[in-house]
Amino acid sequence: MAIVFALPLGFLSGVFIAIFASKKVKEIFSFSYELLAFVPSIVIGLFGLSVTIYLHKMFFDDLYTCLLISSICLAILVIPYIVKMTEQALYSIPYQIKNSVLNLGATKYQNLFLVQLPYISKQLFSSVVLAIGRAVEDTAVIMMTGAVAMGGIPNSLLEKYEAIPFFIFYVSSQYQDIYELNKGYVAAMILLFVSLSLFIFAFILQKIAIRRSQKVE
Repeated sequence: MAIVFALPLGFLSGVFIAIFASKKVKEIFSFSYELLAFVPSIVIGLFGLSVTIYLHKMFFDDLYTCLLISSICLAILVIPYIVKMTEQALYSIPYQIKNSVLNLGATKYQNLFLVQLPYISKQLFSSVVLAIGRAVEDTAVIMMTGAVAMGGIPNSLLEKYEAIPFFIFYVSSQYQDIYELNKGYVAAMILLFVSLSLFIFAFILQKIAIRRSQKVE
């Protein structure tokens, strides 16, 4: 869900910065997303918790920390990754590719959607994979905005839920015996394997895309 929220905004922002924004606007947007990338995840979690409390008191009496709030906060966390990957991918397109269709009479938008975006499709997909890996491993955001121990799978977006990162945190801080601690180690190994697999997959996609661009040049 975090990727569903983050992908459209991150992708469109990256395209806007790389192609349509003026120099001054580009500097403002780039600085804003770079600043957001350096914000600690616990701060984003506290921000989500504060907004939830405000909305609960002022507008929605039934709104508490839940899966929806966690997803939005995780989306804020991973948006800079998608923006930067999209922006860099567009900058990496060879000059000949960028201008070949324009010289044939195509519009700027036709060039973008029919040539440039298909050309960088692998880089865009790798940015999504990296964003998923970043969201999967985060604990601070979900700990503040909806994850609970033994919550199971939620039946709606407004319910609390259970997640592997929070399970590891909970078990490692409140285990009663060696059996519970071992469960935490197993969960940590699973999470590490999933995250590492996603990052390796994204790295391979980036390498393939770089080789493809070098062949074109």
